[in-house]
Amino acid sequence: MSFFSDAFHLFVRSMKKLVRNPILVFFSLFQPIIFLLLFTQLFSNLGRFISGGTLTYTAFATAGIVLQNAFSSAFQSGTAVVDDIKSGFLAKMLATPVNRSAILFGRLLSDVFRVVAQTVIILVLAFALGVYPATGIIGYLLVIFTVAFFGLAWSGISLALGLKTKSAETVFGIAGAVTFPLLFMSTALVSLGFMPGWMQNVSNFNPISFAVNAIRNPITGCNLDLTVCNIGFDWGTILQAFGVIAGIGIVTLGATLYLFRKVVS
Repeated sequence: MSFFSDAFHLFVRSMKKLVRNPILVFFSLFQPIIFLLLFTQLFSNLGRFISGGTLTYTAFATAGIVLQNAFSSAFQSGTAVVDDIKSGFLAKMLATPVNRSAILFGRLLSDVFRVVAQTVIILVLAFALGVYPATGIIGYLLVIFTVAFFGLAWSGISLALGLKTKSAETVFGIAGAVTFPLLFMSTALVSLGFMPGWMQNVSNFNPISFAVNAIRNPITGCNLDLTVCNIGFDWGTILQAFGVIAGIGIVTLGATLYLFRKVVS
């Protein structure tokens, strides 16, 4: 029971730390909300081209905006670890009988909880803008689970960078340089047909495209290329995305666990 008890108390500590710094939560949500409120309105006419008028652009882009929020939370994971190392908190924890694995698990648990809470806020705002999931409450739950799963896997990049470099600036610099080009070369904000040929080739192998497609299907109820809607769940697309996300998680969290063990030893 020590593992779960220690992980829970470290999770509560992370939540208290977050609550005491609400400006961090605000700015992590600020960019996705701006995208949802302004970006989708600016390009609202794209809806008739993307899906032949079946979908609004807001309904199309909500999946990409939700996933973008997961990126922001993933960036904070690595910087939080750097802060714990530099402040001496991690060293103090290692001087106690706390379960070593629980230190990392508690950190990951708080990251997942934050992603879920922020995703719910964005989905509620999207609902107010007229985005109603075609697959109902089960679709909502699947979207939240997929985003949390992706955020957990992707946070491994940020955590590994933080443990390796022990520099918050380096975490933001490298993670931003990797993830944002991938975001814009995916189907997050435009459909595959709007991209130039070389970008389509990148998008076909881009893990972000797989995740976005799996999130978009429960929201829109459309197939992968948006030619047929009202089909319900496209399990082929969803399960393929889960496989890709699981692969990312094995690599990134495996690297994080390896580096964490080196730090605590």
